Amino acid sequence: MSRKVVRSSKFRHVFGQALKADQCYDDIRISQMTWDSNFCSVNPKFVAMIVDASGGGAFIVLPLSKTGRIDMSLPTVCGHTGPVLDIEFCPHNDNIIASGSEDCSVMIWEIPDGGLISPLKDPAVKLDGHSKRVGILSWHPTAHNVLMSAGCDNVVILWNVVHGEAVVRIDSVHTDLIYSACWNRNGSQILTSCKDKKLRVLDPRKGSVICEKDKPHEGSRPVRAVFVSDGKILTTGFSRMSERQVALWDPKNFGEPLTLQELDTSSGVLLPFFDPDTGIVYLCGKGDSSIRYFEVTDEAPYVHYLSMYSSKESQKGMGYMPKRGLEVNKCEIARFYKLHERKCEPIVMTVPRKSDLFQEDLYPDTIGPEPSVEADDWFSGKNGEPILISLKDGFVATTKNKEFKVIKSLMATTSSSLSNRQSDSAVREHRNPLPDVQTLQALQNEVKELREMVEQLTQRVSELEKCVDCT
Repeated sequence: MSRKVVRSSKFRHVFGQALKADQCYDDIRISQMTWDSNFCSVNPKFVAMIVDASGGGAFIVLPLSKTGRIDMSLPTVCGHTGPVLDIEFCPHNDNIIASGSEDCSVMIWEIPDGGLISPLKDPAVKLDGHSKRVGILSWHPTAHNVLMSAGCDNVVILWNVVHGEAVVRIDSVHTDLIYSACWNRNGSQILTSCKDKKLRVLDPRKGSVICEKDKPHEGSRPVRAVFVSDGKILTTGFSRMSERQVALWDPKNFGEPLTLQELDTSSGVLLPFFDPDTGIVYLCGKGDSSIRYFEVTDEAPYVHYLSMYSSKESQKGMGYMPKRGLEVNKCEIARFYKLHERKCEPIVMTVPRKSDLFQEDLYPDTIGPEPSVEADDWFSGKNGEPILISLKDGFVATTKNKEFKVIKSLMATTSSSLSNRQSDSAVREHRNPLPDVQTLQALQNEVKELREMVEQLTQRVSELEKCVDCT
């Protein structure tokens, strides 16, 4: 009698757990748009969600600590004239977020440190170049202020955000709607999936096709694709019989997949999230109530099923926290922000360990927030590898000077686009007071809270004194 050998993996026992109700974000009207994007973006400072809005498009940005019931009157980012379809935080500056909309525009927004105190209607930069709605956004992983957008006009545009200009326009490659577009680890290649049933690897600067695969999945429903370790490509799609599939490909030999696995017969598109540090890919289906996770290795069958997190309610979207925003002392290897119809629920993925010490095997050096190359240099042909950081002592945020410098350059770009004759010094004079006002507002709020606490304590002391007198 032969015994089945269980594959050894330190991630075999990874389990997902939803946070308690008081750590969720409640009473949020998540957008009802039928668009297959994440509808949520998150970083170590903020969580942003696309919401329903009358007379245009809007999304809210909340500090991570602002949990509980969210007031209906909370200010939103509401500069778009059509529904917002995709949002994504800049990986190099936690206060900058990009949004794409049905109004054919891409907008870059600056979020103050404490969150919004009034509705934000004027973007830092507005990028016009698409003739149809913009549904896909992706920041360059290593180059500063380089943004990719893809629209329903079948065009991919690479923007230099600082100058507010479209530097590369890829408009002759895709013959139909673009389903997904993403960068590889150092941003030297772009991977797209398209309604014409082709998977393409592109040279982003030349706009040329390096290699392509026809019909990675036989079905006609949308295909999603991401780069994984060693330049391989993982795709999710459908079979002819509408069964959901996951496949792994080697771009050097696109003929046959390294592996092709059928999962179930649900109709929701599977959104893949890959963690290069652990080699785990998480598959979240829109409309599903579960998250499957697999480990990608060099051993056949290459994509190994680990486990599944299940809940009762289906998900309308999903945000994925960067590694530097996790709690390493709790052995947390991933955190998702699951969108329900009226709330956002954080889900923590944990590897059970008995020791409280830093687990070096779970947390190798990971991608940090510092860019390795500037936009102009990257467009000129220079590549930059990601700058890695250690999480042993927890992530330490970059200094305020660094962040203000980036925001100031974005603001200077906006001002120059509004008035070419305005000098840089005038921009600085006009913009510098803003942080002081925000700081003053934050201090006033803190003073107000402290006064309320003092009043409550005073009232409690008087009640106790009365009790003592009675006895």
